[in-house]
Order: sequence, then structure tokens, then C-alpha cells
Amino acid sequence: MPKSKYAAIYQELKQRIEAMEYPYQDLLPSENTLVQEFECSRNTVRRAIASLAADGYVQSLHGKGVRVIYESNQHSQFLLNGIESFTEACNRNGIPQHTKVIHFSEQVVDKNIREKTGLEEGAGIYYIQRVRYLDGVPLIVDHNYFLKEVAAGLTKEIAEQSIYDYLEKELGVTITTTKRVITVERATGNDEENLELHGCNCVAVVSSMTYNADGVIFEYTQSRHSPSRFEFHEVAQRGSTPSLTMKTESS
Repeated sequence: MPKSKYAAIYQELKQRIEAMEYPYQDLLPSENTLVQEFECSRNTVRRAIASLAADGYVQSLHGKGVRVIYESNQHSQFLLNGIESFTEACNRNGIPQHTKVIHFSEQVVDKNIREKTGLEEGAGIYYIQRVRYLDGVPLIVDHNYFLKEVAAGLTKEIAEQSIYDYLEKELGVTITTTKRVITVERATGNDEENLELHGCNCVAVVSSMTYNADGVIFEYTQSRHSPSRFEFHEVAQRGSTPSLTMKTESS
């Protein structure tokens, strides 16, 4: 079945749920009603609903229908189970954001960088430090390492917008897989200088290794978050892969 059809139904239903057209604990329209509205097969509707369930929006109840379990709140949600840029996440959530590049240099991967990032020793890289602002508040410091052979022509100006947008639309890079590790670490002097920590002496750290379609690690990023504004939440179904999300409060 065409992915675009069920994906379009998923997006439409998701938007209605978030807009409270289908409030928390209400049932979605019946399967027959949705089939008629979207002029599609039952399997297409079922696939869209399965995606909503996997993302924690609805729950299928045997013999009753599909109940909305999404609750609107004042949090902005950043997905950890998908590959989404900071800019994409903020745009999706309608949060004002901007990025400030505080360091941009070209380097060569040495032994220490290789052990930290998994990038091949001797490879040329761009090393970038970026401060991410949400609603004008500095909440994230990103330490980015990008392979020059994959991210050719990367500049400070591009890094202040969206590097993934540049890679995919300008260079034709296919981004396929990301591995992530989440830890809590003591705040460094760099963290204290650039983040609003509200007296906290630690940061939440998300370390990511990202691969392209050739199976090459082309990016290692360590995102260091102010813990005063972040929570980690998980939506899971028994017997399926958990969907882990990260939320940040809007000011």
C-alpha cells in the first residue's frame, strides 16, 4: 500500500487529536467512518491507527473502538526514537528557536577523537559547538563532529540554520540510522558558561552516532542539556520496541 496514503491519514488524525477535536479518553470515529472519509481500504486506516498507537496517541480497545490517550500539555517534545533535527522538532512543536555557533573548526581525527566518536582516525572533520535557544533561553550545547567527505562545504552560516537540511537537500545525503546513549554528567565550565542551569551542577547528555546509506558513521554529536527544563518520558507497548521521548518545558 502507498506509504503516502496511510501517512497522510496518520498526520490528519494526529493533528485533530492535538487540536482536541478528539479529546482525551474519547473514541475515534469508527473504522467504517474513517474508510469512507478518507476513501481508502481498511488496512490503510488500520496502519495509520497502529502508528498513532505506537506514538502514544491512541489505544485500541477490543470490542469498543480506539480511545484517545494523548493529553495536551505545555511541554515541547523531542523524539529520541526517530531522526529529527533540532530545527525540525521546534518547528513541529511551534517553539521559537535559534542557534548560535560558538566554535567552528576543521580538524583531523586523532586517537582520542576516534575513541570518543567512532570516526576513523586520520579522517578530516568539522568540529562545531552550538548553543541552542528555546524561547530565547540557552538550554542545549551541541558538540558536533561531521566527516568532511560527507558534509563537504559545511560553513558556520549553515550550522546556524540546519545541517541536516543542507546534507539532504544540497548534498543528497541519505541519513538512515542513529545510535544514542543517554547519561547524566557533572557540568563543565563550558556548560556553566553557555547554559541556563538554574543552580544545577549536572547536565543530561545525549550522545549520538549517525550513519548514512553506505553504513558510514558521518556524525558524532554530544548534546548537553540543562536538566532544569528537561524530562525523559517513554511510551511503550508490551512486546514491542519502546518509543522514548524527551520533553522540555516552554517558558
